Order: sequence, then C-alpha cells, then structure tokens
Amino acid sequence: MPKVSLFAPHRLVLMALALILCLSAAINMDWSWMERYSQDIIGGLWRTLALLTGTAIIGFLLSIPLGLAQAAGPAPLAWLARGFCTLIRGTPILLQLWLLYYGLGSVLPYIPGIRQSWLWPLLSEAWPYAMVSLSLCFAGYGGEVMRGAFKGVPNGELEAAQAMGMHPFTILRRIWLPRAIQRVLPTLNGELIMQLKATPLAATIAFIDIYAVIARIRQETYIIYEPLLLLALAYLIMAGLITLGFRYLENRTQARR
Repeated sequence: MPKVSLFAPHRLVLMALALILCLSAAINMDWSWMERYSQDIIGGLWRTLALLTGTAIIGFLLSIPLGLAQAAGPAPLAWLARGFCTLIRGTPILLQLWLLYYGLGSVLPYIPGIRQSWLWPLLSEAWPYAMVSLSLCFAGYGGEVMRGAFKGVPNGELEAAQAMGMHPFTILRRIWLPRAIQRVLPTLNGELIMQLKATPLAATIAFIDIYAVIARIRQETYIIYEPLLLLALAYLIMAGLITLGFRYLENRTQARR
C-alpha cells in the first residue's frame, strides 16, 4: 500500500490556504465576545464530550449482545435484536429523542410516587433522556455493525478453539470478540463521528451543550459568523482527535498480528 505524503504539493497548497483563511478570520472578524462567554463555552464543550463519551460506551456495550444475537443467537433473540436495530435505524434520531423527553417525560410525573421518589430530581433533568436516546441510537447502528463483524470472523479460528476444549464464553472473550472488533475499527470510527454530529440534537430538549451555548451567543450578541466558525472548529478538532485515536488503535492491532 503506497504511503501518503503530508508534503505533497496539493496538500501544501491546501494547508497554505487554510492558514490564510484562519489568519484572515483572526484579524478581520470580531472575537471580542469570547472573553465574556469563555466559561460558558468551556462548560458546553465538556458537556458535549461527556454526552458523547457516555453514550458511545453504553451504546457499544449494548451493540455487542445485539450483534451476537443476530449472528449466532437463537431465533427469538435474533428477531428481537434485528427488530430493535431496524426500528432505530429506520426512524429519525430527533423523533426518538422527542418521544422519550416529551412523550415518556410528560407521563412520568403522573405515575404515583414518582415525584416523591429519589428518581424525580434525575428524571426532571434533560440529560438522562439525551443519554438514553443517543445510547440506544448508537446501539442500534452498532448492533448491525457488530453482526457483520461477528459473521466475518473465520470459522476455522472458532472451530480450532472448540477443538482445544475452550468454553464458549472463553472463545467469545479471547477470540471471537477481539477479532470482530479488529475488523470494524474503521467503521466504529465513522459511527463515533456520526454520534458526535448527533449530539447537537440534545439542545432541542434544553440540554446545554456547546451547540446550545453558541446558539445563545448568537441570539444575545447578534453576531452570526464568528460563533458558527468557532463551533465548526470545535467539532472539527473533536472529530480529528477521534480519527487519530482510532488510527492509533488500528496500528496497534496490526502490529500485534
């Protein structure tokens, strides 16, 4: 596979253009508002990262049994897992979020004892609904990805482990699951970036993430482009870091082969 050179002529031209645009934006645009809203921006960024991390971890943990059930589970479990993934993948994320927050969230206060229980302070906030909705979304897409990954592991490796007398759970833990994850790291990279792009939807239910902070800045200052450019830069940096992290994992797994 040919190596990609960072210093190819067209890449140098693109980097020069990007540098010129950044310098022009820094010099000619109005960034005086950033000092006033710096704490809000940092807080919104941390909440976005927390939402992304939490939903990705929970969703991935759910996607493993969903994929396994479809790949090798009994027929009833496979049907349930396939139905869940089809439902999640076939409906808009915003609809799922609103059904939880405005649908279930509006019914819960009328259940006897809920308002007096320890759960009410939690259920009256927006972030649990965003966490549950986006976690289920990641699980629905990830379950289909893991189904293909489990089926893609060569049967010979699993049969060899069975011939050695390994317990089925040991085969899953030591061979089947690690090999499946190795095969789908690039796909999981894309899924995680798509999950990052879905986090602004939580702002529609009063979750104050970086997107909601930027929207409030635009409303209060009547400045349009600068906050949007900052928002785009923040998401671009987060997506770049995710990609670099997965590239590192891919290189590590390839080096161990």
